[in-house]
Amino acid sequence: MDLVTENQAAMENEPLIDEPLKRELSVLYRAKDRHYHNLAHIEAMLALAGDYRASLNDAEAVEAAIWFHDAVYDSRAKDNEARSAALAEAKLAGRTDAERMERIATMISATATHELPSLQGPGDGDFIRDAALFLDMDLAILGAAPDAFDAYEQAVREEYGWVEEPMWRAGRGAVLKTFLARPHIFHTEEFRRRFEPQARQNMARSIEALEA
Repeated sequence: MDLVTENQAAMENEPLIDEPLKRELSVLYRAKDRHYHNLAHIEAMLALAGDYRASLNDAEAVEAAIWFHDAVYDSRAKDNEARSAALAEAKLAGRTDAERMERIATMISATATHELPSLQGPGDGDFIRDAALFLDMDLAILGAAPDAFDAYEQAVREEYGWVEEPMWRAGRGAVLKTFLARPHIFHTEEFRRRFEPQARQNMARSIEALEA
């Protein structure tokens, strides 16, 4: 077995996210200024990934994207997603091949807009499907029961505690209206059936409160 083959075999046998890396990332998600973008959010997404594991082409890559997608989070910054993707690339170096790493980073970066990446290469259909499910998992809280959604809204407000109330109301209302204006909030049929009606009710109610 040559060195390249040995390296490939090692990557295949080593998990992308092992226990030491989980512990390292968990420290970031337990920071005191994280009220929503914390470990509970990661655990909720991992639970959804478990629910839809049979629908994922590369479940391990999606789980890696979940672990890293909010690893860097500063409510005052505009480049959290790019920095989180860069951190994933640094921490996962040597654990997977370059193409797979690029797809993980692309999923993480896509959380900036929650628009699907536009790729047209061989096998991209499977990746787009995984990316769609990943992005829908990230937004599933929008379709939660009203009390859980309200707790989420309050937690996000606390993360933006430095923003004055009039500016917060205008900015948050604009974000919610942007999502409501989309033909579909969720990319996949599964999540549309499960979460879309409640998500639209929750956001409409939140906008009404913000504008009161």
